[in-house]
Amino acid sequence: MNPDIKAINEKIQQESVFVEKIMNEVSKVIVGQNYMVERLLIGLLANGHILLEGVPGLAKTLTVKTLSDTIRTKFQRIQFTPDLLPADLIGTLIYNQKDGAFSTKKGPIFANLILADEINRSPAKVQSALLEAMQERQVTIGENSFKLEDPFLVLATQNPIEQEGTYPLPEAQVDRFMLKLSVGYPSKEEELEIIRRQTKKEQATVNAVISPEEIIKARNVVKDVYVDEKIEKYVIDIVFATREPESYGLNELKNLITFGASPRASIALTLAAKAHAFLRRRGYVTPEDVRSIGMDVLRHRVILSYEAEAEDMSTEDVIRKVLNRVEVP
Repeated sequence: MNPDIKAINEKIQQESVFVEKIMNEVSKVIVGQNYMVERLLIGLLANGHILLEGVPGLAKTLTVKTLSDTIRTKFQRIQFTPDLLPADLIGTLIYNQKDGAFSTKKGPIFANLILADEINRSPAKVQSALLEAMQERQVTIGENSFKLEDPFLVLATQNPIEQEGTYPLPEAQVDRFMLKLSVGYPSKEEELEIIRRQTKKEQATVNAVISPEEIIKARNVVKDVYVDEKIEKYVIDIVFATREPESYGLNELKNLITFGASPRASIALTLAAKAHAFLRRRGYVTPEDVRSIGMDVLRHRVILSYEAEAEDMSTEDVIRKVLNRVEVP
């Protein structure tokens, strides 16, 4: 039974007004990077954490900070370093000599938007503490568990070029991120505008245009976005083509993929496609929504073999072949 698409469309028209406001505010500070800003909004609307990868100086941190300024919410930036301890992140128990009891001191993780800067600079213990918070939406300090406030979103950055003194994220941890974004260089025109803005005496300021309650309300509308059965099967086909490429006539990929995408990829792809449709003010998902978000959902979930490395094939090349081969409904 088809839901009332017209009613969903009307609901989206009302609830998505803030999207333009956020985009306008962010563009006061950030030049270009529409792809990154849009994907951050998808993470916000689909309740999914995001990993941003790119060389230093591409305004990854600035974009996240600017986005957080447009929301009346608590933002916390945590710089990951090799000597960071889990207690520095989640908090710890402090002994009070006066009354002989322990009290809980909460860490910076107790915020709505967390920017985990250079996440791969910290050892596994710290990363796993962050990932418990990401997955369970709660933190355990001593014997007590504390629920994290909604919305809770982790936006992590990592630098792909410098591997010295870094701890690569294990695959199971990377899989917890809904999207992995590859942030590229600006165009000549954009870079010229960046120079002009950053060398001005007056720096632009951003206004908060949305409350956390409005985000939670918008998330509920995103869940109502209609996904036809043909689109659901299309999502399944894309994910299965990474696991069984030969079943989709992609025999050349058989020896290049060690592990295909997990069921978490199917869920993330559907949710992100719904959020993408919401940003386009549409009450239903099209194959184009799935295709445009597919790379960001699958980029970090398909593990290639040594053979692929020897042939100089990247994960993106493999996913591109999958997206081009799987039949669009």
